[in-house]
Amino acid sequence: MTPQQTLIEGLFDLLIKEGGSDLHISAGRIPTVRISTQLVTLVNQVPLTQEDMKGILLFLLGEDKLNRFIANNEIDFSYDHKGMGRLRGNAYVRQGTMAAVFRLLPKVRNLSDLKLPDQLIAFARKKQGFFLVVGPVGQGKSTTLSAMIDMINTERAEHIVTIEDPVEYIYPEKRSIIDQREVGVDTKDFPTALRAVLREDVNVILIGEMRSADTIATAVTAAETGHLVFSTLHTNNAAQTIDRIIDSFPGDQQDQIRAQLAGSLLGVFSQRLIPKVTGGLVPAYELLINTPAVQNLIREKRTHEIDVVIETGTEQGMIDMNRSLLELVRKGEITMENAYLYSMNPKGLERLL
Repeated sequence: MTPQQTLIEGLFDLLIKEGGSDLHISAGRIPTVRISTQLVTLVNQVPLTQEDMKGILLFLLGEDKLNRFIANNEIDFSYDHKGMGRLRGNAYVRQGTMAAVFRLLPKVRNLSDLKLPDQLIAFARKKQGFFLVVGPVGQGKSTTLSAMIDMINTERAEHIVTIEDPVEYIYPEKRSIIDQREVGVDTKDFPTALRAVLREDVNVILIGEMRSADTIATAVTAAETGHLVFSTLHTNNAAQTIDRIIDSFPGDQQDQIRAQLAGSLLGVFSQRLIPKVTGGLVPAYELLINTPAVQNLIREKRTHEIDVVIETGTEQGMIDMNRSLLELVRKGEITMENAYLYSMNPKGLERLL
């Protein structure tokens, strides 16, 4: 075992032991972990050298991927740490020196354990359509989708294909057949894998992230043709998500994608992880359900009215982010200060008080 291997495995052990979410390492800096949203420098460690970083990345990536990283100055990857935890990594170069950040992926858990709403169960049980989980980086989108995929795996005999960059959660097969494909390893890119998946007798498709109009168009078509499709976007709420999808296409194609999205979309779930009063994090969320009224808003270019539909759609199962935040305050789980901080409509939150 090399000194660099011993070093990084010790840092991963520490991250897991302390309940951290992320580990930051780079040449010239002391390793740092994020615990309950706060960055904590590991003062008992010494700054890493460029040689340390190269040895660590050689161990984690192998020679071929390390050479690819050196050629491109960045790479996404994943690593299973002694069966104790899986990590998603991104290595990059800053001012000529190597750096990397690792996100610890918790084991696949169920929706109840994650304190997510029961409404998500209905979406996991659908046979076809397009469901999106959205939010900024690090807000638990992958964890939510992993719980929904695992629920399908537990309840139904389906063929599930995931297309990810990199593969994050590993699913032991239960009732379903699960094929997990990593972009750059098992397939060239997202659009190539998506075109192929339609010929693979698939029932459920998980797309790690929609990065291009090509990927979006194929995903929507898959949802229209009898498949259940899950994916993520780095957007803040449902209305912004729909606008982002449509704006990904040239103007002369936008009416078509509006019509397709209106017909195939099941819902959009937006979430945030809020610091708890007692430590740790708890989710707050918004849920848009694609009712006939919402379909009309999408077709008629009135997505700016979607927020109002969510606020007034409680009886239809929709969830308003401000009400979700306020419920957490009333339960004593988060502070009112954090409710205001994470609200996308603080004035609306104030009206609910």
